Amino acid sequence: MRVSAVLRLPLLALIGALVVIWEVDHWLPGLYAVVLGIWAVAAMLWLVAVLRGPVPWWGGWVSTGVDVLMILVLCLVSGGATAALLPVFFLLPIAVAFQDRPMLTALLGIGTATAYLAAWVVYSKRDDSVGLPDVVYTQFGFLLWGAVAMTALCVVLVRRQARVAKLQAVRRQLVSEAMQADERHNREVAENLHDGPLQTLLAARLDLDELQENNDDPALEVVRDALQQTAAALRSTVTQLHPQVLAQLGLTPALRELLRQFESRAHYEIDAELDDVGKPESQQLLYRAARELLANIYKHADATTVRVGLSRQGDRVVLTVSDDGKGFDPASVERYVADGHIGLGSLLARFDAMGGSLKVSSEEGHGTQVTVTSPPEPPLGKPAEIRT
Repeated sequence: MRVSAVLRLPLLALIGALVVIWEVDHWLPGLYAVVLGIWAVAAMLWLVAVLRGPVPWWGGWVSTGVDVLMILVLCLVSGGATAALLPVFFLLPIAVAFQDRPMLTALLGIGTATAYLAAWVVYSKRDDSVGLPDVVYTQFGFLLWGAVAMTALCVVLVRRQARVAKLQAVRRQLVSEAMQADERHNREVAENLHDGPLQTLLAARLDLDELQENNDDPALEVVRDALQQTAAALRSTVTQLHPQVLAQLGLTPALRELLRQFESRAHYEIDAELDDVGKPESQQLLYRAARELLANIYKHADATTVRVGLSRQGDRVVLTVSDDGKGFDPASVERYVADGHIGLGSLLARFDAMGGSLKVSSEEGHGTQVTVTSPPEPPLGKPAEIRT
């Protein structure tokens, strides 16, 4: 519908140019100018409407009907200009085919052929010297053939579009199931580490504390510090595999905790504007994105200020992470993936597969901003649909 709305304006310009270049006398020059002006104003308003947001399902039918009516009226109220305007009828079915509606394309094609013949009949009755040439019937047949061809093309496009949509839905489901399996695996590994090696280390440290009370050997302090560091590293690994605050409290508290840990690793100025977005279905994916982006800043950006924003916009959750670091060429992400560095590339693929997006805006020497948009989410407070 947007494509048709854009194509309509050059068509109007061509109609105006045809009349000026042809230098013909109009049958009703005042009415002709009024009709063309009304059509131009309506076309511009319609273009603004379709670009600003969704339009009713009947919008395409109405706009197409107006096109046929206006061209027919222009032909009827013009004199010699009829010969210049009649070829416009051949262009209408092509424009409508962009709307992917076979029935509309078929009706318009038949209607266009009929209107073309009607315009010639009226013109021949008004001017007996012209009559109704045999070529008109040939052109009428071409218009009918064009209607059939455009309708068939539209049917093929609609079927392919449905097939692509089905494949995208299957892909989205497979990615979702893979992510759920990955999350289950991470949770199991985290639980095993917490209940097994971590508890063993803590027990060993307690035994060592008791041993230190009766023995002042400095080597025991070294061993105790090693146990303490190992236990802290295990806790960090467990938190990365399955952050409890994310599962229990939701995305916003989890991001606050993630930023607190990030700030403790280096001296950054953190500017965070985090709205409460509850527990969106894609919170695991958004949390991974935030963690990966912050890790990239720590490793590569040489930044001093980091800004993080989180908000809900309609049915999407939007996460923004920006820094004042050295920046990079966003086109290099594909090269990083080819070289085996799949962190950011993996995020791009996952968000694309799930119906979200990840956009990188960066320039060398001017920092980086990454805008992450979640897949469509159910309304806040409404329980998610159970998928089986």
